[in-house]
Amino acid sequence: MTSPHFPALLEAFFTDRLIAQRRASPHTVASYRDTFRLLLQFVQKDLGKPPSSLAMGDLTVTLVGAFLNDLEKSRANASRSRNVRLTAIRSFFRYAALECPEHSGQIQRVLAIPPKRYSRRIVDFLTRAEIDALLAVPDQATWLGRRDHILLLVAIQTGLRLSEITSLRQSNIELGRGAHVRCEGKGRKQRCTPLTRTAVRVLRAWIKEQGRNDSKFLFPNLVGGQLSPDSVQYLVSKYAGVAAANCATLRQKRITPHVLRHTAAMELLQSGVDRAVIALWLGHESLETTQIYLDANLALKEEALKKTRPVGAKVGRYKPHDQLLAFLKNL
Repeated sequence: MTSPHFPALLEAFFTDRLIAQRRASPHTVASYRDTFRLLLQFVQKDLGKPPSSLAMGDLTVTLVGAFLNDLEKSRANASRSRNVRLTAIRSFFRYAALECPEHSGQIQRVLAIPPKRYSRRIVDFLTRAEIDALLAVPDQATWLGRRDHILLLVAIQTGLRLSEITSLRQSNIELGRGAHVRCEGKGRKQRCTPLTRTAVRVLRAWIKEQGRNDSKFLFPNLVGGQLSPDSVQYLVSKYAGVAAANCATLRQKRITPHVLRHTAAMELLQSGVDRAVIALWLGHESLETTQIYLDANLALKEEALKKTRPVGAKVGRYKPHDQLLAFLKNL
């Protein structure tokens, strides 16, 4: 049995493995597609061979490693972006291991490339004063202002991801008893998120204004279609910039749609909600993902400090170290 050529193997990886077998989301398929477009362009430049003429043996561990390094140097990708590209490549090579056993040694060397470690920043989130300042900006006398105000309010209250917010339709909203919003998140996992009375009130008025139609997008663009991620990013940045004029602390933060998600988590955490419940609320795969909010919550750490007893240290005069020990210590 002969192994498929690399072009056929890559096509089968996308059509058979990702789409047919794993039913990967469009976001995953798009991310993997972009990774291989970049990789094939790099290989063509490095080897001088068009992608349609490549063989599996051309994709050596040295070449893949050079591609990952080029992402950081030429494209200024951060370590996290590099690791995302590596994940896509490793997924393909795991598939290739079954289809091309004669290349098992080469494949195992590529699979052994480790992800690069990186420093995790403390997540940004909005305080209550910053939330109020942001929500006060949209002009609710206009259709766009009302849409944007409600979108920001729902994003902050529910903590939905950007893709989840933009894909919401009126059918996903239940405003009766036990009001909630239903969405399909990562891994095709469906979840329900409760709505506050304030959110219910404004959503009821908004849906009435649009005309009840379950197939309509909840937050449409000007022609009734789905808002693009770039549009939401733009309006969040625009309103945050205006709000910063009245709330100085906003000038120190870069506000993105994901920061609104972080804000929802911090509001729950500061209200005493258990970490496991927050993970369910946000649709996290594991509790470890929710740990970032504990790390960022200075108020909780201050409360913990108040509960500790002061250390009974003795008060005394400072005595300098021995000169030789001081020299060794300062090396």
